[in-house]
This record gives sequence, structure tokens and C-alpha cells, in this order.
Amino acid sequence: MTTPSPGLRERKKQATREALREAALRLAVERGPDHVRVEDIAEAAGVSPRTYNNYFASREQAIVSAVTADREARIAAAVASRPVGVRLADAVTEAVAEQYTDTGECEQEALLLITSRAALRDAFLGSTTGIEPHLATAVAERLGDSGAHTARVLAASVAAAVRIALEDWLRPAGNAEGAGSSGTGGLVVPSGSLPDRLREALAPLAPAFDAAERHTQR
Repeated sequence: MTTPSPGLRERKKQATREALREAALRLAVERGPDHVRVEDIAEAAGVSPRTYNNYFASREQAIVSAVTADREARIAAAVASRPVGVRLADAVTEAVAEQYTDTGECEQEALLLITSRAALRDAFLGSTTGIEPHLATAVAERLGDSGAHTARVLAASVAAAVRIALEDWLRPAGNAEGAGSSGTGGLVVPSGSLPDRLREALAPLAPAFDAAERHTQR
């Protein structure tokens, strides 16, 4: 999958988005997430609150973006880069597992904040919907033009499976319903191996991926 180089306008937008998420994370670490306003983030990034609202719907979304930034595109790119002979289900599973566990120092700081606030956990879980459009494009390239609809369904299923895995991983102790919007505001300790949880959640989708691949080979 080849991606054209972004133009000047797109590069400026990417720079603004990056400045906002970096400012959001820095201020949240310094002051605590509850003491950071949208206006503070916008000022620190050198833009207006109105400009901020063009990129993020809340302060939580901006903070979480420090972890999730460009992850959706990286997952799709990882799938596209796998050799054609690699089983599509395996390519998707490994791409997801890699991109959700390969985190740097900045991402680790944001994850610590996310585990401490219910609103941040909800924003983190909600970010999984962004997987669908990028992944659908990569899967459609593997399946061919006739598989575009199937690719969207499969990509949406992957996004849902990832959310379920993350909910289980971030489940507060003693809460059988998962992290979600339970109202639990205290710190949660991620339980178990995230790669294992992701692979377990994605495993039921393998037959559907296999069937889609077989259909394109007829």
C-alpha cells in the first residue's frame, strides 16, 4: 500500500495536532488531568481554543492521543507490508499486537494517566473506532476490489475485538462489567498480558478472514 506524501496544508495540520497532544500530555503530567482546561492546552500549543476544537472534542481525547497517535495508520501499514503469502488473519493479529505494545516513554506516561481516570479510560477505549477505516483499506487491497464491503466488516470487527481486549485489560478490580463508564475513577492495574488478550480477542475472527481470502482465490 503506497501512501502519497502529504502536502503543505496537511503537514501544517499534522504539526498542529502533534503540538496539541504533546501540550495536553505535558500539562496533564504537571498539573493532573483534572486541572487542565482546553484553553490551557490551546495556549500552550500556540493556537486558539476554536482551532483546538477542530482537532479534539475534549481534553481527554487530546491526552489519549499521545498514546494512540497514528496507531491506526501504523496497523494498516503493518498489514500491508506483510508478504502476500502470510495468512491475512495472522497479519492483522500481529500488526495489532505489535502496535498496541510497542510504546515509548511518552506513551508510558500517558498510559499511567489513563489507568488513573475513568474519563481517560473511556476516551482510550473509544479511540479503537479509528482502526476501521485505515484497516479496511489495507484489507481491501489484499482481497481485491470485490472484497471492499467484506473488508469494512472485517475491519469493524477487529476494532470491536480490540476494544473488548482493552476493556478486559483495564478492568478495575472486582468490576465484572469492565472498565467502560462504570464511574470508577481510581487507579486500575492492567491485568495480564495485553498481547495475549489482543490475540485471544481476535482469534474468533480468523475463520472469517480465511473465508474472505479463499473467496478471492476462486
